[in-house]
Amino acid sequence: MFHILVVDDDKNTRLLMQAILEAERYTVSLAASGLEALDLLESTHIDLILLDVMMPGMDGYEFTRTLRAARSDLPILMVSAKQLPSDIKQGFIAGTDDFMVKPVDEEELLLRIHALLRRARIVSERRIVIGCVTLDWDSLTVRRGTTEQVLPQKEFQLLYKLLSYPGRIFTRIELMDEIWGADSNTGWETVTVHIGRLRKRFEGWPEFEIVSVRGLGYKAVKHE
Repeated sequence: MFHILVVDDDKNTRLLMQAILEAERYTVSLAASGLEALDLLESTHIDLILLDVMMPGMDGYEFTRTLRAARSDLPILMVSAKQLPSDIKQGFIAGTDDFMVKPVDEEELLLRIHALLRRARIVSERRIVIGCVTLDWDSLTVRRGTTEQVLPQKEFQLLYKLLSYPGRIFTRIELMDEIWGADSNTGWETVTVHIGRLRKRFEGWPEFEIVSVRGLGYKAVKHE
């Protein structure tokens, strides 16, 4: 059972979020301020934080920076009435994982929470399962039934990145920075070469495919 912490200085909002989340069988804790939330985190295991931005004392931006400075990777979903692009950008710079503008659509909120928890689970377990296929980060292996392939590190990291965010388009530059590092002297053509190798390796595997998006980059598509 996932435990979600709702941080908002408005009591009615806290109670509304609690009702929505508990209806989906999440365990919910409430905090009226950033400082109260930090105290609670010291004694309670939390899987995700639903965070308001405009709060007295410590706002959502400062709370997020404080948490990230402590090297916490806890998923954070900011929910705010602030809707200017600069406000949303400030949230991501502070370290939030996602941002929604109030009033929120309940179904979309739950879908975003589900996606964040799924990604957090992938990070913690270091494993992705797609139908009969399992990617294991620690051994750099991709298994399907009795078939097992051990991939070169960069190939595995590239495939793992794409399958961690199925449907999301990554540019070649993004993938270069993520896998090879922003300071690498390797050209972006390397990404194209590695994508070609991955396609050849897993040609005929029905569970997933790597799709080229013309003029943009690549995305993974799952077929479970």
